[in-house]
This record gives sequence, C-alpha cells and structure tokens, in this order.
Amino acid sequence: MMKRRDFITLLGGTAAALPLAARAQQGERVRRIGVLMPRPAGDSEGQKQAAALQRGLEELGWLSSRNIQIDYRWQTDDKDQLQAFAKELIELKPDVLVVGSTPSLAAAQQTRTTIPMVFAGVADPVAQGFVQTPARPGGNITGFALEEPSMGGKWVEILREIAPGVGRITVIFNPNSAPFGLFLPSMQVAHPSSSLEIVVSRVLSEADVESAIVAAASQPSSGLIFLPDTFLNARPEMIASLVAKHHVPAIYSIPSFPRNGGLIAYGIDRVDLFYRVAAYVDRVLRGEKPGDLPIQFPTKFELVINLKTAKALGLTVPITLLGRADEVIE
Repeated sequence: MMKRRDFITLLGGTAAALPLAARAQQGERVRRIGVLMPRPAGDSEGQKQAAALQRGLEELGWLSSRNIQIDYRWQTDDKDQLQAFAKELIELKPDVLVVGSTPSLAAAQQTRTTIPMVFAGVADPVAQGFVQTPARPGGNITGFALEEPSMGGKWVEILREIAPGVGRITVIFNPNSAPFGLFLPSMQVAHPSSSLEIVVSRVLSEADVESAIVAAASQPSSGLIFLPDTFLNARPEMIASLVAKHHVPAIYSIPSFPRNGGLIAYGIDRVDLFYRVAAYVDRVLRGEKPGDLPIQFPTKFELVINLKTAKALGLTVPITLLGRADEVIE
C-alpha cells in the first residue's frame, strides 16, 4: 500500500495538469523544471530523493503551488524509452533539467539541447566527457558527482573488515551504467598483496547477475562488491535475496540493499545529494550559467549494516565498524 507521504510526492509530478497561470500568484512567472529520476517509478528511495529536491527548492522560495512546475520521468533500463523520456521533458521547454544518473545524462545530451542541466549523480563527469573541468564545466551542464575513485578501496577495506576471510572479490556492474575503470586502481591499492584476487563480472540482465553470484559462490573465500549502478540499484530485493541464497558476503553502495536483507552498504547519501542540487537549480533559475558553476563532490556518506544477515553468514561485526555505522538493522 502506498504511504500517504509518497502519494503526496507523486502528486507533485502530476502538477502539469494544472495551467501554469492558474498556479502563479498575480504577476509572478512560473518556472518549469524537468527531472529525470535515477530510480524506477514507485521506488521508495526515488520518492525520498524527489521529496528532498522539492524540500530544498521550497526552502529557497520555489513552491509548486506558486512559482514552479516540476515534471518527472523515472528510470528505465530500456535505452530507447529513456531517450524518449529525455525528449519528452525537453519538448516541455523547462528552464532547467535535473538529471539523476549517467545513462539519463547521456540520453539528454544526445538531444543536443541547450537547456541548462544540473546532474544529481554522475561518476567522474570529466572522464566521461560531460564537462570540461570540475572548476569550470563549460557548456550547459554542471552538477553533483557521485563516488570518487578512492571509493573502490573503501569498499574492499570495509568488506574485508566485516568478512576478514574473504580472499577473492567479484566486482559486479553493468557496463552500460557503471564506469568500473574509475574504481579499479584504488581496489588494487587497498590490498596489493597476492592474498586478494579481484575478479570483474559484467552483467547486462538479471540472469547475468544470478550467474555472477553463482560463479562467485562456487569459489572458496569469495566476497562481492556491487558497484553504484542504476541497473543494479533498481533491484535491491532480488539481488539481496540471491546473495543470501548463495551465502556470500557482499557490500553495496546504497542502503536499500541491507534494508532488503543485504549485509552492508557504504556510499554517498543520495537523498542529501538531491537536497543539495536544489541550490544549483536555484542559481540557474536566477540567471547563472551552468558552465560557470563548479562541479560539487560528495560531502555526506552513510554506512548501513544488517546484523541479522551478518549472523546468518556466521560473521561477527567488529565493534569499531558498528561504532561508525549510521544505521544498524537488527
């Protein structure tokens, strides 16, 4: 059953049904914001992110009941559909477009639009060719980057801390939505000894994910790292269930995995990310150029541990790790 607050959030996405003039105070211009969300429609984490963006905008004086209209489109694995969503939003001629993932930004960029864009979650936007430099992005794009390269090493360290017997780590990601190369060097530096083996597993479908988990489970002392990836992040319940079935310790980048039975997650606070994006949307709406606004990097991270899953795996979570946790699921 949909919670009342989620229903209210969804209503914000349907505000297009109301005439712009009818929702503006007399003499006040209504500005339009298009949002390509990084989560599927109805996803609870996606709803929290959308609500955070709206809250941030409201605190800066932008109200859906008065001077802005927000149009949402939600994440899909279908590239053609994602492209269609980007085109739909651009055809609405928004004053600014908020883009929540690498695939969504690529889809929007392919339209060759000059509409200002603020992204809310893209790993290494310079290396991926979206902007020129972090200090001066140039063009019509700026935003908030995701995990930095050093995160690869952090995932290895935390996984080995909670599961010290792990000697072989399979890194799972979808190459269409996750820049694996960004994290590999720090993973290798984190534990350069020959006692740790890093294996790369590229997945394009749910069947591929299951095969990768089964392959890892067939090897002794195995562990899993699931990279930040819109394809994987849309399937926390399915993936956590498969990992539990095959009894492999795994670390993820978002808390929805341990909340669905996964072992542990460490990554940026994506709800906070969308809240912060509102400040850049505000600046663009007030006349600043995206190309002049420097890329922002993560400032808030969260560590979530599922003690029930740790117990099922026969793991004892170190007190030091528990002390650092932002959320402990018992």
